[in-house]
Amino acid sequence: MFKFCNLYSGSSGNSSLVESDNAKILVDCGTSCKKISEALDSLDVNISDLDGILVTHEHLDHIKGLSVISKKYHIPVYINEETFNNLGIDTSIIDKKYFVNNENFSIKDLLIHPFSIPHDAANPCGFSISNGTNKISIATDIGHMNNSIIDNLAGS
Repeated sequence: MFKFCNLYSGSSGNSSLVESDNAKILVDCGTSCKKISEALDSLDVNISDLDGILVTHEHLDHIKGLSVISKKYHIPVYINEETFNNLGIDTSIIDKKYFVNNENFSIKDLLIHPFSIPHDAANPCGFSISNGTNKISIATDIGHMNNSIIDNLAGS
């Protein structure tokens, strides 16, 4: 199984769910805890079952609910160091797991490849996520396309 659902998209908030046989992750957390919880409930996903939250960049429409959800449900946040240092929110309560753009990491059965994107943020990224058979890529707020982005999206 490999599922994707875009929960929210736009200037009022961004958040997406990726689900595999063994993992459930959010990409961004740009609206309130209540709204994200309700959206997940509508998909029969319990917010407390999330294995992680991936953060693309520090703009509020991508991180608004991050601190509350991370603390309330003890969900680790996967983020690059530059983005974390520029969050502008209470970070003392966040269980952070640093990644480096263009270096793979895993969450259970998901292989995650963060890749750099052009955007006006500290170190913004998109993600290619694979369950070993299929791949989905998420890249938002792209200033302009380049060959690196095209290469990272290939096969999605």
